[in-house]
Amino acid sequence: MFRKLGFIFISGLMAIGCKQDKIPCTPNTEAINYPASDSLKQVLNWPEDLNITGFAGPDLTPSPACMAVSATGEVFVGVDMMGSLGKEMGKGSIQRLVDCNHDGIMDSHTKFAEVNNPRGILAIGNQVYVLHTTFSEETGKAHNMDLVVFEDMDNDGVADGPAKVLIQNLSNSKYLQERGTDHATNGIQMGIDGWIYIAVGDFGFHNATDREGTKLTMLGGGVLRVRPNGTEMEVYTHGLRNIYDVAIDPYMNIFTRGNTNDGGGWNIRFAHQIQSGEYGYPVLFKHFTEEILPALVDVGGGSGTGALYMNDSRWPEKYNNVPLMADWGRSYLYFHRLTKNKASFTQDEEEFIQLPQITDVDVDAAGAMYLSAWDGAGYSGSPDKGYVVRVTPENFNYEPFPNVEDIYWTSSVVELLKSGNAKSRLSAQYELIRRGKGADKVLDLAQDASLPLEVRAAGIFTYAQLTGEEGIDPLIALTQDTAVQEFALRALADRLGAVDQVPTEPFIKALESDSDRVRAAAIVGLGRLGKKDVANALLDIPVPSSFKAPAMGTEGPHAKPNADIVIPHLAVKALVRLNAVEACLEALNSGNKDMALWAMRYMHSPKVVDGLVNAYKNTKDSGFKDKIVNTLARIYYQEAPYDTSWWWSTRPDTHGPYYKTVEWEHTPVIRSFFMEEWEKAAADDKDRFAELNSKYRLQIDEFGTFEVAAPKEDTPVMDLEKIKNKKGQIGEASIEDVMIALKNIKGDPKKGKELFKSQACFTCHSVSTSEVMKGPFMGQVGSIMNREQIAESILKPNASISQGFSTVQIQTKGGDNYVGFVTQESASDLTIRNIAGIATQLKKSDIAERKELETSMMPSGLVNALSYEEMASLVAYLEQQK
Repeated sequence: MFRKLGFIFISGLMAIGCKQDKIPCTPNTEAINYPASDSLKQVLNWPEDLNITGFAGPDLTPSPACMAVSATGEVFVGVDMMGSLGKEMGKGSIQRLVDCNHDGIMDSHTKFAEVNNPRGILAIGNQVYVLHTTFSEETGKAHNMDLVVFEDMDNDGVADGPAKVLIQNLSNSKYLQERGTDHATNGIQMGIDGWIYIAVGDFGFHNATDREGTKLTMLGGGVLRVRPNGTEMEVYTHGLRNIYDVAIDPYMNIFTRGNTNDGGGWNIRFAHQIQSGEYGYPVLFKHFTEEILPALVDVGGGSGTGALYMNDSRWPEKYNNVPLMADWGRSYLYFHRLTKNKASFTQDEEEFIQLPQITDVDVDAAGAMYLSAWDGAGYSGSPDKGYVVRVTPENFNYEPFPNVEDIYWTSSVVELLKSGNAKSRLSAQYELIRRGKGADKVLDLAQDASLPLEVRAAGIFTYAQLTGEEGIDPLIALTQDTAVQEFALRALADRLGAVDQVPTEPFIKALESDSDRVRAAAIVGLGRLGKKDVANALLDIPVPSSFKAPAMGTEGPHAKPNADIVIPHLAVKALVRLNAVEACLEALNSGNKDMALWAMRYMHSPKVVDGLVNAYKNTKDSGFKDKIVNTLARIYYQEAPYDTSWWWSTRPDTHGPYYKTVEWEHTPVIRSFFMEEWEKAAADDKDRFAELNSKYRLQIDEFGTFEVAAPKEDTPVMDLEKIKNKKGQIGEASIEDVMIALKNIKGDPKKGKELFKSQACFTCHSVSTSEVMKGPFMGQVGSIMNREQIAESILKPNASISQGFSTVQIQTKGGDNYVGFVTQESASDLTIRNIAGIATQLKKSDIAERKELETSMMPSGLVNALSYEEMASLVAYLEQQK
């Protein structure tokens, strides 16, 4: 019943006043033949029940880094010929592509706007939001990243004048200039709650400033959100690495696909983002996993890019109501089949559409999907590579979606909230908020139990945005309806500027709900309402048995669903947000002491330190004493303020619990207490202080350390010059001839494993996480590069240097020079490994100059002596590493 939209059901209830200044439709009959769809379909094994056709080629959309599709079908492509490692300005634009008669063939195009490094686009109404890098006209160097909005009021396909800046300084200027945007801030999406959600890479940002003047700093990656007018900016989740986009479902579940640690591979973690959650990268996700919300799965190597939650009833059920996640490294669009698991989910990943280095995915309100492909454009972009394809289900009947601004009757726009797809509902909501009308009719939808839940949720969030404080009482009433209680609670606490008028009673009552989703919404809401008198209700939430620290020196479960940890984790975050110090200290004398101790891990307060010391002295419970000592050790230091003058690199120190530590006012008090207890301890009891010293890196010399055996390094020194000077079939052939030959030779992986050693590959590359980490990790290369790409990277090492593995040149203050890979880095030290595999540890304070070289440390010619058969075997071995 929801397939026919508002302007069809009763034509007499609406009037459409067509604008006279629209570009007339001049259909094009010549389909784009790039890529050659018929041959690609066979090669890439596309689903038989989908029609995939070329829509735009590299003449218009080279190096497409991001893409968005408006509700009415206009495709906006972010052309980024700088790529992730380029540093020259003037190579980016937003291209607008139009299929005016909706036959799948592009009819017209315009350059909508010129921007540098577009990394995220959102097209809604007559506005186009863009996240991009800004450059200094004087120096020609990257300045930072901004979120801006363009308008096209005359609908001529070109932005009207300069963009309006919504947020400034969304990244790290220093490393944008030095490295490019490969770990910067990326995709943007709008949720049905009306917020724009921003995927922040692990460059983080310093003093990001919205239009109200609010300033935020974030060390590392996460999800940031802001209102469409550039106000109310706030952090949503934290502790992610290199996420590129977010997928948002109709119920405000948010999903990301991001890397873990370059040092041990580019593993992809698919995660459910729950408001206020901490996901732990890089300092908690290995050794302090009890403190984080784990990802739902680690799927191995890859490189996540664009994302979309597919919600469209016109699509086959097997492709609907799933997060679609593009993976540039794997050249696939995946979907994750979700199963509810208390307040979160479990998942099953499935391959969907294969596309060479796919970058983004979006869908219009009529149900046509578009995908953009990087197609080998390289880390620094290319003017000759990249395209866009259009995807529709077989026998799909395209019914154009109206321009909602042209719909005269507001009641007809409200009806569009009943649509069976997310794009239509979001478009209708955006127009209703622009008009500021329709609240009563929207409330009717929210209250109508006969409507689908996604429609009622859209009604609640739309009503909350239309009414503000005036809508509080009706929303409180909706908390009595268990079907929509979660959304009503969330809407009540969603806007911090209005929470003073919101009572806590509905949230306290919701803590007794049988639904963990409702309880989660209530807990997050209590933290946002800011009333400390609810702290005891949060402390009553039990700590589960899964709150267990990994054994010393081992890696905890950071990518395994743990539904039991969600509720207490959120409760701790709420307690910390409330700064509920007194309530936590009082709870040390109750059955809630474990929850209180967990919360106090993040409270750097003199009262907390004094209270914990007193509790220690007043108890004889040895187990409780140990927990107090660990809590004090956890707050011995605090994280240094982040000013973006430094970054933890692609191989960060993952020990934790902080990256760059500083003492605070009560560090000496904790140290004195520890020393007093250590001096009193018996000789055989002092080992626990050494373990404490090592785990929390207290740097108290008297305690000693607990040593964890490091991987044994038995790499012999290899004569690379001798190896590359040998002549053979590869050395005497052109690269083109080698690549042609490899297509016809399968190769023997067992023989390739032997060649990996004999050609000295192992001096710079590890294939197992149990080995010493060296240069680019090869243990998953087969999941992020195809056969041809592996061969090319061996034959032409300078053509595509892996992110994070540029050759580094370091000069010390004492005049010593080092050239190699930086294989480990902490806030104070780094390890550089030279071409012979020799590692040297340096103090950062001793470094006078550090710069990345344009060439790879890997010399050309290491496979010169090989035959075609041997080269194919080496490639076959690496291809198996997944």
